[in-house]
Amino acid sequence: MTERAGMSEKNINPIAKLSLELGPVLVFFILYIRLRDKTFTILGTDYSGFIVVTAIFIPLIALSTFALWRLTGKVARMQIATLVLVVLFGGLTIWFNDERFFKMKPTMIYLLFGGALGIGLLRGRSYLEFMMGEALPLRSEGWMILTRRITIFFFALAALNEVVWRNLSTDAWVNFKTFGLTAAMFLFFMAQGRLLSRYGADSGREGAGEGEQGGSGGRPEG
Repeated sequence: MTERAGMSEKNINPIAKLSLELGPVLVFFILYIRLRDKTFTILGTDYSGFIVVTAIFIPLIALSTFALWRLTGKVARMQIATLVLVVLFGGLTIWFNDERFFKMKPTMIYLLFGGALGIGLLRGRSYLEFMMGEALPLRSEGWMILTRRITIFFFALAALNEVVWRNLSTDAWVNFKTFGLTAAMFLFFMAQGRLLSRYGADSGREGAGEGEQGGSGGRPEG
């Protein structure tokens, strides 16, 4: 059993992993800055720089996801869902020559994740634990609290993306997508440090006796 797990998941350099995860987004940003004012005529149809960069981004994120799978032996379900939506909305953007489809993609991604997690909460389950249980060793109470928080966070990001792309320029949206959303995710998980410490699986075992004696000491907050 241990041997099988070792074969299915491999350790790689964290910097290489982070580069594969964030690299396509940074390349999208750099190419957009260089090509945003250009128009490309392909098979008699004019395409803006945004559309062309989107066409480059789709295979790039597919290749990075494939490279992650080859190097680590697994790909997170969230990454697979993200890839599917990138291909879908990126394809619609190119097919209809309309950048609005790609701008809506983050909204759909966050609504999909938030909706799925919300359905799990209504059923008394944490689908987040199912997707990330191996990465974060938390007790059940911790997973439920984290799931509630991230569900609200995803819905907030979906709403924020709609406000930005519908009311601001394409330049502003690209900056928001590249840096704003990434920073928001980073800050959100940084803010969960106390939760991860309190409900970590190891801390739960160490403080089990104290929690039982303290009555309400182990009651989740959220």
